[in-house]
Amino acid sequence: DAVASVELVTRRLLAALAAPIDVGDQEVYVGVSIGVALCPADGTDAESLQSNADAALHRAKAEGRGTVRFSSPELASRARERLGLESELRRAIAGGELRLHYQPQVALATGALVGMEALVRWEHPERGLVPPNEFVPLAEDTGLIVPLGEWVLGEACRQIWAWDATGLTPRQTAVNVSAVQLNDGHLVDTVDGAIRDAGIDPERLELEITESFVMVDRQRSSHAFQDLARMGVQLAIDDFGTGYSSLGYLQRLPVHRLKIDLSFVRDMVTDRGSASIVSAIVALGHGLGLEVVAEGVETEEQVRRLRDEGCDAVQGYLIGRPMPAEAATDFLARFAPSDLDPAR
Repeated sequence: DAVASVELVTRRLLAALAAPIDVGDQEVYVGVSIGVALCPADGTDAESLQSNADAALHRAKAEGRGTVRFSSPELASRARERLGLESELRRAIAGGELRLHYQPQVALATGALVGMEALVRWEHPERGLVPPNEFVPLAEDTGLIVPLGEWVLGEACRQIWAWDATGLTPRQTAVNVSAVQLNDGHLVDTVDGAIRDAGIDPERLELEITESFVMVDRQRSSHAFQDLARMGVQLAIDDFGTGYSSLGYLQRLPVHRLKIDLSFVRDMVTDRGSASIVSAIVALGHGLGLEVVAEGVETEEQVRRLRDEGCDAVQGYLIGRPMPAEAATDFLARFAPSDLDPAR
């Protein structure tokens, strides 16, 4: 059987490449994924075979290192769709199809508005509003997250200036930053340029970096965090509880806030484990002198539980859905602490 024979060879390749490589006085390990296309089932010419093998490889990478995946018509079709979406996303970034929506954050103790989070949306001319989970991972895989992220930073800073000019500025507006931007080496300069171009107070801008991303390259993360903090920018660790942070490393970072991942908040009322994790994160954050924000709050019961745990602020559909800039401006103008008093 051809498939069985090829699979045997690929498994041997994986085993051989998994062995450590001596580089100087250190051992280096290489992670490998393999995509396979067979002739004639997956194509009869080099171009088709290469394309289908590449689709299989992408699937293998998505499922983790050290895996082998064979091509299929379904994978080939998805690869073509992905290629088309990448081309359309490049056009969207250059052609003004991106939009920022803003979601409010409210203090549990007072009901006061303490911030907004800027969330990117893609207004596709044919598909309508494309949710970020359909294009942000693609942008990260292809490197398009760098120009996309630059646009988001610039637009968010311009909106902060516009709110400030009318006296509506939230304490801070948060922007998400990906590992690709962090590792690009130009994040600090990009942030500095966006702040200067908009003419805003750096303390009005907060950057959210996912916990797992922070741990990818500790040295680079630490240097970038220190530079941004010296600039006056606020820093938050997003999706906290889903990664594997070293607490010794975490306490050395100039971070201001921890954001509890919505998966724990969603289940904390019905799952004892999630409730314990939320309680531990709140205690840890306060122990480090950090403000703690819970994401994905949708029910009054979640608010009560979070208030009892001493969580500082909440964000979610119960408070307000992400809204376009104009609607967010109206929300800021209308907002009064009593509107969302958690003791209500």
